[in-house]
Amino acid sequence: MDPRSKSGVRSAVIAYALWGSLTAFWKLLNEFSAVDLIGWRVIAAVVVLWALVASRGHLANVVTAIRDASVRRFLLLAAALLVVNWSTYVGAIVSGRVLETALGYFLAPLITMTIGVVVLGERLTPMRVLAMVLVITSITILTISYGQIPWLSFALGGSWAFYGLVKRRVPLGPIDSLTGEVTTLLPIAIVVVIISLTRSGGVGDIASGFDWVLLAATGLVTAAPLLLFAHAAPRVPFTLLGPIGWMVPVINFCLGWLAYGETMTVARFIGFAIVWLALVAVAVETVLRARNSRTQPHPDVAVAR
Repeated sequence: MDPRSKSGVRSAVIAYALWGSLTAFWKLLNEFSAVDLIGWRVIAAVVVLWALVASRGHLANVVTAIRDASVRRFLLLAAALLVVNWSTYVGAIVSGRVLETALGYFLAPLITMTIGVVVLGERLTPMRVLAMVLVITSITILTISYGQIPWLSFALGGSWAFYGLVKRRVPLGPIDSLTGEVTTLLPIAIVVVIISLTRSGGVGDIASGFDWVLLAATGLVTAAPLLLFAHAAPRVPFTLLGPIGWMVPVINFCLGWLAYGETMTVARFIGFAIVWLALVAVAVETVLRARNSRTQPHPDVAVAR
């Protein structure tokens, strides 16, 4: 592996490790409501991201995108999906449902695959059909185990998958795009923060000195892994970047089960294991197709065939 690729892999591993470890970060703030925490996260992220965008010389790009009505429409839609994702994730963490977040992020790439078929008209290969069958089997087992369909996991994985779909329509890089998205959320976030400071039992009422440090750090923990990912994405093949991304739900799974003592029945373990098999099937096919494409002297002919 050349030095550029090694640098990208290091950045990717650190980025995904940070994203996975955010579970422990939010757990430290579990005395606050998820709505309050998201309000503070948006405001802190706006400050950090605008400073980052300015340092990169991209201020004009973000301002132009926000002013463009056609781009702003997709920024608003992406922001709405981001709020659903963040709120679901943080709400699950502070309410002691870490394992369900792990399942959600295991399902996210498989939901993305479904969107590709249903929305974008992509074709399912035999291996991906197998993956879908495995997912349906897993969800059936987990539904029986939980006594209901794991809606939280679907909301988390689905919001992230659709967020990725909408981001395809935003003509900005990942950092610039996120800056535009959180900026559109700023007015609502300000209202949420003001309420959290004034109501009984809110942040202003019960936060300790350490809590204030953590709340201020929410912007940094939002931006840091994204910056690392932006460095990694153009340097690492997606056939490698995808499996590295499984670090996030694996870390969440281990934290929920081993660190926070959430119930892991045999049925639930089997359900998770079947999802892992589905992801492995997709990963194997992706790697094999990537290798085959590199051996084809005329890619256009290969596509046509």
